[in-house]
Amino acid sequence: MASDDCQAPAPRFGMLRTIALYKLLKVLLLLLAAYGELRLHDASLSAKLLTWVQARPSGLEHEYVTRALQWFSGLNESNIHKLRFVTLTYAAVFAVEGVGLWMQKRWAEWLTTIITASLIPVEVWEFLSRPNLGKAGIVVANIAIVAYLVWHVRAKGRRCAPPA
Repeated sequence: MASDDCQAPAPRFGMLRTIALYKLLKVLLLLLAAYGELRLHDASLSAKLLTWVQARPSGLEHEYVTRALQWFSGLNESNIHKLRFVTLTYAAVFAVEGVGLWMQKRWAEWLTTIITASLIPVEVWEFLSRPNLGKAGIVVANIAIVAYLVWHVRAKGRRCAPPA
């Protein structure tokens, strides 16, 4: 077991905490999405929102909101439950990563590296199928996070390795 002496003094607010905030922001957004899914289950609210959006001037967001509302209103009960389950599961995973990174736990560094790296191929596929700036930003951010964490975990491993 490595002692606490092998850990270099951590900066008061460093890259790990920045990544932790990024993960916790994702948690907040996913919880808001889950709440929205719950509220949109009410057909009258969906109809009101669709009418409100259609009454607004056309713009890029107009098309996306209209398409999202129409897609969501077409889901059956089973698919809504699956969507809510996936949303809350991702929120739980990101919460564990974020809190662990904030506390600067080594297991959280490994967990975040593995999970983030495993999602990159899916994000790249999604970006290539329907490219936009937001998806490109997420892919670049997650590649940067994985690269940093791999470097960080390896550097910490060298510092903490027992003498030969």
